[in-house]
Amino acid sequence: MNIPIFVQLKKNGDMDNPIIQLDSIDAYNKLYGLPTWHPLVTVVDLTKSTQVVNHVKMNYGVYALFLKYGTGCTLKYGRRYYDYQEGTIVSFAPGQLIGVDSEEDEVRPQVYGLIFHPDLIYGTDLGRKINRYTFFSYAQNEALHLSESEHAIVMDCLHKIQAELEYPVDSHSKELLSVNIELLLDYCLRFYDRQFITREKVNSDILEKFEHYLDDYFRQGEPAKNGLPTVKYFADKVFLSPGYFGDLVKKETGRTAQEYIQDKIIDLSKKMLLGGRQSISEIAYALGFLYPQHFSRLFKKRIGCTPNRFREEN
Repeated sequence: MNIPIFVQLKKNGDMDNPIIQLDSIDAYNKLYGLPTWHPLVTVVDLTKSTQVVNHVKMNYGVYALFLKYGTGCTLKYGRRYYDYQEGTIVSFAPGQLIGVDSEEDEVRPQVYGLIFHPDLIYGTDLGRKINRYTFFSYAQNEALHLSESEHAIVMDCLHKIQAELEYPVDSHSKELLSVNIELLLDYCLRFYDRQFITREKVNSDILEKFEHYLDDYFRQGEPAKNGLPTVKYFADKVFLSPGYFGDLVKKETGRTAQEYIQDKIIDLSKKMLLGGRQSISEIAYALGFLYPQHFSRLFKKRIGCTPNRFREEN
């Protein structure tokens, strides 16, 4: 959506919260009145914006990472609001819909960041490993809070990327840009790891709740009604995004959340195989499997033999 259409929507009140499609770097820069140095990447400094953007929803078709200061600007992800503290990083992946609300329409928010199009990293090392930066899928109440020294590192990375953007384009530009972006994202991974460690008590409480909800799911016969439990089901129970919840479980237990759930399923199946006369199919259905062969395949993969063989040998 270009700027004239966006302004017309606000003036006529056709939509309380118009949705702006951000599929390009130029679309974002035009929205805020910022210059475009490169068609596939930009370093954001909203203190220099020349246009006010407020009470809108943005549908991102690009990767975005923002360092936010102050509490005048609030973002909304789904139905959740989050007022950011000083020095907080939030990030979005293509396909996310984000609402923007500011307390005052004329205030330029103190926001710095990076936006890059997926085409920029296509065929690069960063493109091949982009999925390891799982924080792009975190909900906004799972933002990264920086110390002063961490903030300085992030800003230094942004300055280096901007310096490369201002350098004349040559055969090295794409690689140097992707390397510097990767460096920034790697630092964010490190800082998130630090944040997981410093929230050990909170994480421990979440794991206890996870175990409690997992036990309840099987104890109350939910698998027969709703099928196998999913990571998203338990993430919703503890009010976290699946990505953040999965990373938390992995860092605390060394197992993925899916592996944690499967361990519970296997443990229960062993007890059912040895403690009763149910058939393999009956056990599979009771555990939430649509097809008995799926249960047998998982059991053999985890235990090394089929359920029937396990029952016979024990």
